[in-house]
Amino acid sequence: MARRGVRLGVDRSVPGLIVKIGRYPLHHGGVGAIRSLGRLGVPVYAVTEDRFTPAAASRYLAGRFVWPTTGREDPRRLVDGLLRIGRRIGRPAVLFPTDEEAAVLIAEHAAELAGSFLFPRVDPALPRRLASKQGLHELCAAHGVPTPAAAFPRSYAEIAAYADRARFPVVAKNREAFVRRSRPAVAGTTRIGGPDRLLDLARDWGPRPAVILQEYLPGEQAEDWIVHACCDEHGAVRVLFTGVKVRSWPPYAGMTACAYVVDNPQLAAMTGDFVRSVGFAGIADLDWRLDRRDGRYKLLDFNPRMGAQFRLFENTAGVDVVRAQHLALTGRPVPEGAQRAGHRFVVENIDLPARLAYRRGRTGPHGPARAAGTELAWFAGDDPLPFFTMLARSVGPGARHLVQLRRAGRRAGTAGGRFT
Repeated sequence: MARRGVRLGVDRSVPGLIVKIGRYPLHHGGVGAIRSLGRLGVPVYAVTEDRFTPAAASRYLAGRFVWPTTGREDPRRLVDGLLRIGRRIGRPAVLFPTDEEAAVLIAEHAAELAGSFLFPRVDPALPRRLASKQGLHELCAAHGVPTPAAAFPRSYAEIAAYADRARFPVVAKNREAFVRRSRPAVAGTTRIGGPDRLLDLARDWGPRPAVILQEYLPGEQAEDWIVHACCDEHGAVRVLFTGVKVRSWPPYAGMTACAYVVDNPQLAAMTGDFVRSVGFAGIADLDWRLDRRDGRYKLLDFNPRMGAQFRLFENTAGVDVVRAQHLALTGRPVPEGAQRAGHRFVVENIDLPARLAYRRGRTGPHGPARAAGTELAWFAGDDPLPFFTMLARSVGPGARHLVQLRRAGRRAGTAGGRFT
């Protein structure tokens, strides 16, 4: 591992800090980032909910800061907390946000954080706009990027008018990304089969519904694609990877459970053009859906931070998006190389229920007949404790997964050290 670190030219004097806001202790993306940099000899610190999260158990973690947050705190308090962490680390660290709240906080308070941390500078308003379903839709329209047709109703009357003209089924999503800050209108991506169901649900959305009603892209006529990229402040795309999502949890609309690296030059070019045109800098995780009915890739989500499945992607020089950002922000060259086509990523604790659910319903897109290699989200021979910590903490969530699996099967047949 040390030899690869020398070959990449990483600056081991500059640590990394995994930043999260809100409670989601079973996050394999944070573990992946700790391992990715830690294996190169870079000291990695992490914000954790408590001392017993998988990330806190990694052998590659240089230090943890137990700092429970909800996402509802005043931003000033969150900035002050990050600055205290920076003082504890004692030297500037590269920031790696794992959620939209953290990415937006860093962008909007860059001036206060700049002395203690390293991160790409970007238009302060851009990450919040990209994370918002409405903001992203508007940016796509402005830059000619295909995206599903959508409506943004401001009242129940507008929803009723939409119900009269819409082609069902439709999809309801929360308009803003920060659903942990308040009671969300919908639990997640919700498929609505007809106007009566829409009107029934809308009665609970309040006088100013914070939802987006979006065109439904039928799964049997679509493919789900993911793109991960790292861009610098000068508009250069340092690395960009493309892959296909085979299964997700919850089924068809949730977190990636299994994915493959698949070369897609057309999608890579579309993504590169879009991130440059909007002026984004940093790590991005984008979800696209190929609509086979018209042959167009349509952008569904733009997450202005590293994706939980980023370790799916690495080029032949050993560079992933996390390593690329650390290299770029420390003034080191980012080696080029081809992506590892055919490589597979599996999230052990959610892929089993996802696999069963997909067997009961429609199938998703397929990867290569044989994987060129598999990266597991949790288990690693050189760092096993996060896997066992995940298992210990998955007892309750595992029971909920079984309940969700039963519901998904029924739907498939019809549907549609404490730090303060």
